[in-house]
Amino acid sequence: MSVLTSLSNPKVKEAVKLRSNPCRRQPRRFLIDGQREILRAVQSGISIVEIFTVLPPQEFGKFTISGTAVYQVTAPVLNKIAFGERNEGIVAVAEEPDCSLELFETKIAAAVSPLLAVIEKPEKPGNIGAVFRSADGAGVCGIMLADTRVHPFHANAIRSSMGTVFHVPVVSRSAADVKRWLQDRHIQIAAAWCSGTAVKYTEVDFRKPTAVVLGNEAEGLSPLWGENDVIKVTLPMSGIADSLNVSAAAGILFYEAQRQRSLR
Repeated sequence: MSVLTSLSNPKVKEAVKLRSNPCRRQPRRFLIDGQREILRAVQSGISIVEIFTVLPPQEFGKFTISGTAVYQVTAPVLNKIAFGERNEGIVAVAEEPDCSLELFETKIAAAVSPLLAVIEKPEKPGNIGAVFRSADGAGVCGIMLADTRVHPFHANAIRSSMGTVFHVPVVSRSAADVKRWLQDRHIQIAAAWCSGTAVKYTEVDFRKPTAVVLGNEAEGLSPLWGENDVIKVTLPMSGIADSLNVSAAAGILFYEAQRQRSLR
């Protein structure tokens, strides 16, 4: 196997372009950094198209699937493709999975009492990833991104999720469509609010089919989630801060739901 040494190699330039171009090229592809993340992508059925690596063949086989093209490269070439300072000797190019609403529904269909998460207008990929990590740990069966401004497969989202972004089903729709979908399926909507009229989170019955709705830290939730058909939920704050980081709030609410459900 020949080694790619030039930063001007067309394959290398195409991979670097995936990092710098937010719109990406067609077919839609993205980069995965890190051995754990790539392995979890493979285990979750993500199609790995290309591998760029400095690892010997006996070490990169577990990260490939049938049809994966493997390019051994020099350290400078890998550093050009890789994200940030974390370099584990391998970067993968993957095809975006099907995130259609139809497939999302199929994946969560087996849940007797589904617990879902809705994130409205998330702004920071790292926060999205952290929410995925908490959702995966607490047994949330799917995440719905409402009016999202960032992509769930952004490098920061993948990294902060520790690869769980590939395991938890995800779909992206408008906030209005998400709410309508939840209502049509009679799923209880519990939205995190800082309002004094909200119910303490431990007083909500999370044993029912429930969607936990979280807003971004700058704007909170839109008025759509403040209507009478939504349960407004609050986390008591004892200090001078009036709210928590969205991923911290998500973790508390998800695990409260898990606690209640374990008492059945």
